[in-house]
Amino acid sequence: MTKQTGKYTPRPIGATALKELRAADDAGRPVLPFTAHEDGIPVECVGSPLRCCLRAIGPGERVALVAYAPLRRWADETGADPGAYDEQGPVFIHAEECDGPAAATGAGYPFARPGALRTLRRYNAEGQIVGGRYFEIPEDAGAGFDAAFDEAFADPEVALVHVRALEYGCFQFEVRRA
Repeated sequence: MTKQTGKYTPRPIGATALKELRAADDAGRPVLPFTAHEDGIPVECVGSPLRCCLRAIGPGERVALVAYAPLRRWADETGADPGAYDEQGPVFIHAEECDGPAAATGAGYPFARPGALRTLRRYNAEGQIVGGRYFEIPEDAGAGFDAAFDEAFADPEVALVHVRALEYGCFQFEVRRA
């Protein structure tokens, strides 16, 4: 289930993909779950985004850091062929099944800390990049994201938008054309 937080619906990693990722990630590696600790051992992750439920990791949660290929997963659903645009990167997920975004609290787009830097990559129905933009999350994050998605989907060629952290390029969430 996805959580409507603004004009557009941010999409977490889907249930089928999560089940597969909890066995082996998109790079083919086995998953090594661990417990998130505030001291950062074994991995500094408390407060990092969980892409399964679109909220931050809390201390004591069982999580895993996996390689995820969001465009490949979308292409599998739609029959698109992203070719060279297929890429994978690290994301945190719960090690076991969770309640998804319905369990997240608060309104607004996920991981929307004012001042955080994002890039919004636009893809067409074939899975090719057709544009993108730098985005600094404003104080009114909801209105800012809504305007950025309005701009993206004003181009009829845009089928979906990936929101990524600018600093590391990590996938945050996806929004599809309604």
